[in-house]
Order: sequence, then structure tokens, then C-alpha cells
Amino acid sequence: MRSILKVFGRSPFVPMQMHMEKVSSCVKRIPEIMDAYQHGDSEKVNSLSRKISDLEYEADVIKHDIQDNLPRSLFMPIDRANLLRILSIQDSIANRAENIAVLLTFKQAKSFPEFDKAFDDFLSRCIETFDLARSVIDQLDELLESGFGGVEAKTVRTLIDEVARKEYESDLCLRELLRILLANEDNISYGDFFLWTRIIRQVGSIADRSDNLTATLRMTLDAS
Repeated sequence: MRSILKVFGRSPFVPMQMHMEKVSSCVKRIPEIMDAYQHGDSEKVNSLSRKISDLEYEADVIKHDIQDNLPRSLFMPIDRANLLRILSIQDSIANRAENIAVLLTFKQAKSFPEFDKAFDDFLSRCIETFDLARSVIDQLDELLESGFGGVEAKTVRTLIDEVARKEYESDLCLRELLRILLANEDNISYGDFFLWTRIIRQVGSIADRSDNLTATLRMTLDAS
């Protein structure tokens, strides 16, 4: 892995993008592990869970490298504290992905077709929210080159608005999913009900944290 210190000279955002790339590697495994879980493939679930944990650890290594090497006095339009705040939110998304993977190894919770479809819709919205947030991070170099103005700034703000809209859509899917789960609570065990609520909460937090990431970035840019 390239030394984080060496890439700071190019842009303060390059290390953040390197970290986000690893976070994305964690998140992109979630649909795959959920598919294995819904098909009762515990061997694949356990294998993917270990892989996601490994990727989350690699994201932590990059995070610690950034924290250790980020200069105390760095001349740039965004200060050190704000960069670290953005880094922390990115890192929390990788943590959520690992939490989901670990929860899926505990037991095979009972589900039913109506719930599975609603869950898939919910998961898709949450992943779409994250993907849009990542695209905002990917745009930061161009935004820096433009001096945080012009067409580039408008593009980033439009993307941030799209993240907020997708997060709202994920909330609507969450409400429907919980309605279905509660309507069938008598048909599943308490343990299964509890596990599904934990999984749902962690999946939803990926969209929540993605929205929080871009909202924080918007406030940071507006203050620059």
C-alpha cells in the first residue's frame, strides 16, 4: 500500500478516497452475503463474513495511517478536524458492514416471501444511498481544482441532494419492512424477530451514515 504521507502532497482528499475505496469493498459484499443467508448457505455466509471482517481491518489500517500522518498544520481549504470527522463517518460505514456480516453468522432466522422482497428493496435503497455518497467523495479532487466553485461545486451539491433523497426512500422502505415483520411476529420466534430487527437496524444505518457523511461535507464546504 502506498504511504499515506506521500499522497497528501497531491490532494488532502486522495487518502480519504483510498479509505473510501476500502469501505466500499466492505459494503459491496453485503448483497452477496445476504443472498447466501436467504438461501441458507451457512458455509458461504461464514466465508464472506470473514472476508468482510478482513476488509474492515484493512480499512482500519488505512484510517490509522491517515490519522498518524495527517499534518497538524496543513494549508488547505478544509481543516484537519473536519477531514478527521469525515474519515470517522466513512469508517463507521465499514463497521456497519462488518456488524451485519457477524450478525448473519449467529443463526438462520426464519423469513417469508413478503418479508424477503421488502428486505431486498430496503437493502437496495441503502446500497444506492452509499454509492451516491461514494461518488461525492470521488468528486472532491475536481472540486478542489475548481476552488470549490463553478460547475464542479454545483455537481457535488446536486449529488448531495440525491443522497438525501435516496436516504428518505430507504426510510420509506424501512417502514414497510417493519410493518411486514410486526404483522408476522406471531409466526416467528422471539430470537428470530430480535435478530431481524438488529440486522435491519445495521443495514439502515449504512444509508443514515452515508447521508450524514455528505451532509457533513456540505457544511464543511460551505464554511470553506
